[in-house]
Amino acid sequence: MSYEEDNCIHWERLRSGDKQAFFALYNNTYAHLLRFGLKICGNDELVKDCITQLFLQLWSKQQTLRPVSNVQAYLFTALKRHLIDQLTYQSKIHAAVNRMTDEASERELSYEEIIIQVQQDEELKQRLHRAMKALTPRQTELIRLKFFEGLTYEQIAAQTSQSMKTAYNTVYDAIKTLRRLLK
Repeated sequence: MSYEEDNCIHWERLRSGDKQAFFALYNNTYAHLLRFGLKICGNDELVKDCITQLFLQLWSKQQTLRPVSNVQAYLFTALKRHLIDQLTYQSKIHAAVNRMTDEASERELSYEEIIIQVQQDEELKQRLHRAMKALTPRQTELIRLKFFEGLTYEQIAAQTSQSMKTAYNTVYDAIKTLRRLLK
C-alpha cells in the first residue's frame, strides 16, 4: 500500500471518528508538513503550532469533513492557509503595537503638564468628596457598594434588604445629585 493510499484510509477512518486513524495520519504527515511549513515561514514554533491547530480543527470537524483523493495536498493547502492567516494576524498585531508605541511617545507629557494633571485630578477628587457629603447616608452606602465594590443591583438589594428597584432608584437619584453638584 502506498503512502497516499495509507493516508486516504486514515482520512476516511478519521471522518468516522477513529482516534487511532487520526493519530496515524498525524504521525504519517507531521514531518512532511513541518518541512513544507518551514519553506513558507522560517519560524519553526509558529509552523508547529499551526500544524497542531490544523489537526485539532480536523478532529473537531471530523463529521463534516468531505472525502479527499489527495490527503497530503489537502493538508499542505490547509496548513499554508493557516500559516498565512497567522502571519497576517501577527503583522496586524505588530503594526498596532508599533502605532500605540509611536502615539505614546508622541503624547509624552512635560513635567509641567504632569503637575497640572495631578492638580486637576486632586481638585476633582476634592469636588467629588464634597459632593458625596451632600448625599444621604443610604445614597452614599449604595454608591459605595455599586461603584467602589462593584456589586450588581441584585447583590446590593440582597445586602441592604431592599428591593432591586429601590436600590436602582436610590443609586439613580444619587448619581443625578452628584452630576448636578459637579457641574
